[in-house]
Amino acid sequence: QVQLVESGGGSVQAGGSLRLSCAASGYTYNINCMGWFRQAPGKEREGVATIYTGGGSTYYADSVKGRFTISQDNAKNTVYLQMNSLKPEDTATYYCAAAGFGSLCAVNLPTDFAYWGQGTQVTVSS
Repeated sequence: QVQLVESGGGSVQAGGSLRLSCAASGYTYNINCMGWFRQAPGKEREGVATIYTGGGSTYYADSVKGRFTISQDNAKNTVYLQMNSLKPEDTATYYCAAAGFGSLCAVNLPTDFAYWGQGTQVTVSS
């Protein structure tokens, strides 16, 4: 089993920045990919960014490219999401997720991710 705990959410004005953290514990050696997804009220869950934990390759949704950056600290088993130039439409609950070997690590395939955190709220006001 893998446990994921997110932190760093909050409220910010448009144009501001936030950094989310996701700490993984448990059988982390099984993880090959980690990602961030988000879900706004009344909307489907959508992918934000993913990262291969081995090679560090990253993938982003078009809506966040150039504004968000996913990174990792393997020594701490932690993944980060730096969010800059935030917009009101970025308001959502953000979830950290992890996938095992064989995952495509695709930002548009949440079904590939077996482990999920509890979520952290991000609210961007105009």
